[in-house]
Amino acid sequence: MNILIISQYFWPENFRINDLALGLVERGNKVTVLTGIPNYPDGRFFPGYGIFKRSREEYRGVRIVRIPVVPRGRGSALRLIINYISFTVNACLMAPFLFFSKFDIIFFSLSPLTEGIPALVMKKIKKLPIIFWVQDLWPESLSATGVVTSSLFLKVIGNMVRFLYLRCDRILVQSRAFIPVIEKRGGDAKRISYFPNSAEELYLPVYVEPDAPERKNIPGGFCVMFAGNIGAAQDFETILSAAEQLKEYDDIHWVIIGDGRLRSWVEAQIDERGLTKTFHLLGRHPVELMPRFFSLADIMLVTLKKEYIFSLTVPSKVQSYLACAKPIIAAIDGEVAMIVEESGAGIACPAENPQALAEAVLKTYHMPKADLQEMGLRGRSYFEQHFERTVLIDRLNEWIKELKKGE
Repeated sequence: MNILIISQYFWPENFRINDLALGLVERGNKVTVLTGIPNYPDGRFFPGYGIFKRSREEYRGVRIVRIPVVPRGRGSALRLIINYISFTVNACLMAPFLFFSKFDIIFFSLSPLTEGIPALVMKKIKKLPIIFWVQDLWPESLSATGVVTSSLFLKVIGNMVRFLYLRCDRILVQSRAFIPVIEKRGGDAKRISYFPNSAEELYLPVYVEPDAPERKNIPGGFCVMFAGNIGAAQDFETILSAAEQLKEYDDIHWVIIGDGRLRSWVEAQIDERGLTKTFHLLGRHPVELMPRFFSLADIMLVTLKKEYIFSLTVPSKVQSYLACAKPIIAAIDGEVAMIVEESGAGIACPAENPQALAEAVLKTYHMPKADLQEMGLRGRSYFEQHFERTVLIDRLNEWIKELKKGE
């Protein structure tokens, strides 16, 4: 099979679409990715890349074709819009003339929404079926994070999403809870399939040597670790408030691995709330080191704000935590809470409830180490049953074959 993936973000940017592309190559497929010049998350082109530099390259068997984009800058709403539009317009204008080989299918993921427009252009011109992997529900997620507040603009985006749903040959969803929402927006139930995120094969329980450099970054005591984006959706107000309630326990440490638009605000709050001894921002680190950092945590933390749309979502870090056999505290309503409780991998508490989060941390703090380890092992077992990478990619490969046969 010859597969075209349209994704504004791809290697060396760190997104799950990278591993999915590699998985499809492992199944004997030819995979080409149409993407932009890498500039996420810093907002400027990666060293060695530019408008006329490295427009075509290969990554572990995946052919990459890059088109010009305006870098996202510091992530202001205006710069993000310009960044998205630049990819969309250039992809629509250039893609039909960049590829001479015959593709069997187009695959794209809705984040951002604008990726769907060049996919539809290629579908029309090349007469190809489309698989659409829904990672976020638009426009609901835009409204919930406050990125877009205009009701008129949200309505326009909603109509665009409906337009896409009606024209895709198969719609994949990362959360079962997405299905009824997509059906209401025009998605045909017969064409919707559940396809959750997995985790890269590097996410495994690992042993970290006593003299490993990662240990120097982790303070002694009980470690509550959060890995990922420091943004509005992740509800750092609740995390900070819970840490403030527990700051008398000077051996409970909150360790944040990642970066994001709210980092400077979080830094100011740490000083204002007197948390400098117990709240630690370690910044971004290579994805290859994540399992090593995870192994040094006592409990992993996942949070989202109290919004209906977030109760339907499963952040991909959940699968990474489970794969590494780490116990989890989930300060989220809905689907993630169900996974944590069903798996027995940790404790779920309501979103935007600092008291409940503080109580959950204190409960795990007083647990025997063996009980925490058992939670983590139950999570790993659940991951293998529901989110294992090989099984999911095999499933996707079969769907692609079915669509090809049905042409």
